[in-house]
Amino acid sequence: MPAPSTRAGAPTFRALRRHSRALACALAVAVSGLAIAGYGSAGSDARSTSLSHAAKASAAVAPSCLPATLNHSAKLAGVDVDVSPAPGTDTADPHTQISFLGVPVAEIHDVSVVGRRSGQHHGRLLGYSQGDGASFVPETPFTPGEQVVVHAVIGTTDGGTRVVFGFGVDTPFSTVGQGEYANPQAAPSDYQTFETLPGVQAPILTVTDPDHDRSAGDIFTTNGPGAGHYGPLIYTPQGRLVWFDQLSGGVAAEDLNVQSYEGQRDLTLWEGNVLVLGFGQGEDIVMNSHYQAVATVKGGDGLSADLHDFQIAPHDLAYITAYNPIRCDLSSQGGPRDGVILDPVVEEIDMKTGLVRWEWHSLDHVAVGESETSPPSVSAWDWFHLNSIDPEPNGDIFISARNTWADYQIQSGTGNILWRLGGLKSSFKMGPGTQTAWQHDGRILPDGEVTLFDDGSNPPVHSQSRALRIALDVQTHQARLVSAYTHANPPLLAASQGNMQTLPGGNTLVGYGGVPEISEYAADGRLLFDAHLSYDLTFYRAFRFPWSGRPLSPPTATANLNNTDEETIVHMSWNGATEVAAWRVLAGKRPASLAPQATIPTAGFESSTILPKTFGDMALKQYGYVAVQALDAAGHVLGTSHAEPVRSYDALLPTAQRSA
Repeated sequence: MPAPSTRAGAPTFRALRRHSRALACALAVAVSGLAIAGYGSAGSDARSTSLSHAAKASAAVAPSCLPATLNHSAKLAGVDVDVSPAPGTDTADPHTQISFLGVPVAEIHDVSVVGRRSGQHHGRLLGYSQGDGASFVPETPFTPGEQVVVHAVIGTTDGGTRVVFGFGVDTPFSTVGQGEYANPQAAPSDYQTFETLPGVQAPILTVTDPDHDRSAGDIFTTNGPGAGHYGPLIYTPQGRLVWFDQLSGGVAAEDLNVQSYEGQRDLTLWEGNVLVLGFGQGEDIVMNSHYQAVATVKGGDGLSADLHDFQIAPHDLAYITAYNPIRCDLSSQGGPRDGVILDPVVEEIDMKTGLVRWEWHSLDHVAVGESETSPPSVSAWDWFHLNSIDPEPNGDIFISARNTWADYQIQSGTGNILWRLGGLKSSFKMGPGTQTAWQHDGRILPDGEVTLFDDGSNPPVHSQSRALRIALDVQTHQARLVSAYTHANPPLLAASQGNMQTLPGGNTLVGYGGVPEISEYAADGRLLFDAHLSYDLTFYRAFRFPWSGRPLSPPTATANLNNTDEETIVHMSWNGATEVAAWRVLAGKRPASLAPQATIPTAGFESSTILPKTFGDMALKQYGYVAVQALDAAGHVLGTSHAEPVRSYDALLPTAQRSA
């Protein structure tokens, strides 16, 4: 795995540091064989995507996009209002809204928006459901590269404060034609199949250390991108599949989580297409315990929701990641004049209206010189790589950027960076063991300590990936390592992805991402649970939660005669149901005449039984019907399948093997 090229003019110690990482490749232990560069590509890594000839030609005169100044405050002078795009920035998409946050919509008047090239823009002023602002939504997009001036009056109709601010519009790089990750067939040993779900190939979760924390609940993860069928997955701690929503058409699912929405514990996940550029384009989804979508959050301001994080906050607020690929002259950083740079974005979205309330762009606040990567000559520069958002109770947000090796505390409203943890400009003196490399999933705990998943690889910097807990002393600006969890047997070094979940009882769950291992540790480091998908597969994150699911769709049953035509074999399942303790099997000559034949305990995701008789008219080749009822532990019926015809044994065989 080649190390990224050294930045032109970079200090010598940075060049030596990269050189040491390249040497470490040969010493890495248990490095994932399927490192997904798109979840954190390292500059000119061999997996980086080349821009098409057409794209390069269209970018032959890429504009300047790197800001001369940073930390542009979103707060307007003289009024208690924050705006997006932030004044003085040049990263707005041509399809941006103009957001006013801080006063009711009735106190926003006389909005005038004029593009230097596109002229006056008409539009609608739409209020947020929270009652604290509004977005001006233009009827037509702005012109790439132009400057825009906004006038408005903030206050009551009798008198208010006239405000004026401006921003620049970027020149987007089209992702049309940019490839997605290859999705080869998984090896047969990597997945399980079911009679009741034809065509479904669910990854197998192998438990290597039995569960010692039953209260932690089930396992939540996804598969992909890479080999095998994509989709969200729930397993019991014993490795039994609970739910798999197999997706098709190259659509992937990532970041399956459980969050609170409208007073309910719901599933949240991202679905969309994962581009080899290193980010996703799709939408975030909220599902209830019946696996019904109750909310969908799309990106705004011309951008699509990215896969890396989706956090729900009180008052129907959603924080999502989005990636903004723009054309950019990178010659000042040793890159091409016709370059492309990725500008990761945080969007705060009103879940009820879909309006963008607030937006933060990495290029406006962090210098590209802080990146641990260099501009590649033939692909988009993923210099920052935003991979997590953690909203704080006071409105500030904490984010993690893989490719600067740093995490950032961002002030609510203004968007200014309050402090950095790690990287080249850390606000804290990093104590022994606190330095991270290519990290993911930064979170601030209620006691102020920070948790991170330190990949330490791609290219390798550390010998093992670690889940870290770090204490911060804001008075002395010291960062101290509290605990570090590593996988002992075998040592694991994840080249991408991964997360750390602090469980309610104080234990820690670690998802190793590019190495699809899931481990739970006690506070003293004891291994409480260990399992993995096939090492040919990958996942983004893994979690544990107690979960109760009851699908609205009925159970599924299928039946066929055995090879002597004397018995009836019945298979049954209910994808997503968690409370099934037993199955009652019904059979008869016709759907209207089904009667109970047997009751069996559930035996995994799919249960099977043999009824020692047939139920139809063999001479007419009519073999009867079956249905099943799912029962809870008290014997109550949870759901009943449709009546299904019994098939002949020959119908199960390939055509060439069927009897005459």
